[in-house]
Amino acid sequence: MQDQLIKKYNVPGPRYTSYPTVPYWDDSTFSTVNWQKGVIDSFNISNDKEGISLYIHLPFCESMCTFCGCNKRITKNHLVEQTYIAALLKEWQLYTELLPAKPKIKELHLGGGTPTFFSPENLTYLISSLLKKSNQETGAINFSFEGHPNNTTKEHLQALFQLGFRRVSFGIQDFDPVVQNLINRVQTYESVKRVTEEARAVGFTSVNYDIIYGLPSQQLSSIVDTIEKVSKLMPDRIAFYSYAHVPWIKGNGQRKFTEKDLPTGPEKQLLYETGKQLLSDLGYLEIGMDHFALVHDSLWKSLQNKSIHRNFMGYTESKTRLMIGLGVSSISDSWTAFAQNEKKLEAYYKALKEERLPLFRGHVLNDEDLVIRKHILELMCLSETSFRDDKLNYFTTNDIKARLDDFLSDNLIAIDGQDISITDQGKPFLRNICMAFDLKLWRNKPETQLFSMTI
Repeated sequence: MQDQLIKKYNVPGPRYTSYPTVPYWDDSTFSTVNWQKGVIDSFNISNDKEGISLYIHLPFCESMCTFCGCNKRITKNHLVEQTYIAALLKEWQLYTELLPAKPKIKELHLGGGTPTFFSPENLTYLISSLLKKSNQETGAINFSFEGHPNNTTKEHLQALFQLGFRRVSFGIQDFDPVVQNLINRVQTYESVKRVTEEARAVGFTSVNYDIIYGLPSQQLSSIVDTIEKVSKLMPDRIAFYSYAHVPWIKGNGQRKFTEKDLPTGPEKQLLYETGKQLLSDLGYLEIGMDHFALVHDSLWKSLQNKSIHRNFMGYTESKTRLMIGLGVSSISDSWTAFAQNEKKLEAYYKALKEERLPLFRGHVLNDEDLVIRKHILELMCLSETSFRDDKLNYFTTNDIKARLDDFLSDNLIAIDGQDISITDQGKPFLRNICMAFDLKLWRNKPETQLFSMTI
């Protein structure tokens, strides 16, 4: 039965860090002027009560990880750090000059690329400079960064801790040397152990590991061995991601291996189910899609009190109406619109030199978008949603209910009147279930593959 479900539902599908998804944004209604107005309106509504989120993209890496689909620039020249930091601070200045008061930063995340490519001194200068233009309370609610186990030093950890960071995420992927060599991401268990113990000694209260299943040449034994090693360190959170094979987007890296090197759909599902069971045996609790946490972790607590949220940074502990993304390719969210920065570093620098926000594209959400976004967010975060307040009758008039029939007959969802919940058996098919609500996708079915496979 499971193999039949995999065959039936293993199709290309979004990961839904937004709705509409980026390929379905409509640039025709978007402009810098209406984006700026939306940012100001959102700020006025929410800053005093919930603050804002800030994402900073640091794109530099010293080597290419061939599994990675992120926007990055490969270089060993660390002189690029200061130039890029100056650009980030210029972009932040343009936003703070736009806002009617100092922002209260509730959430800040450093992503990449490799944030720990930057020296502790340069990171200290960047973050302290950003915070000078904010109305920051003592003790940040949620400051986090992504670190490479091989180059995250104790000095990095101490510097960021002093700035208010309490959560760190380390990319582990897989400890199997064969897999590591193929994806060009080699780090030993000893390096991961060192950096984890140092983070905890410094005072970090939440350590996350990223583990990926479905990588080229990955065997069931390597998933078992990886999680066995992880069990000796017991990070507070684990992101157990499905490998996204998108060579048409990131061809220079992901064409170094082919589909023949990848696990088949059933094999990949077995990797997931095995890993999920091993994590459950260790006491990790499942959260939304691909995420697990121990009971003391704040992400699990946010699921229990239903404050959990999902945005372009992934799962977060609470919602902010306004999220500003700084840096090349970063995406911002004013709640009523999305905006993405220039994807090429040179274009990003050029815009800032010209004293303008480095926007590349965007999308203004209409009333329908906001309704569908609400339902997809609830499914992604809470595994349930309801059409009780569906005044516009989207549930029936847009064939959403009809598209849910197969999921219902396969026992992947339960429907009670207008209340919909995802069953335990349905959780591996969360992306597919959300696709039933994706009106943009159904009205404009792509002729070429836009997304990775759902399994």
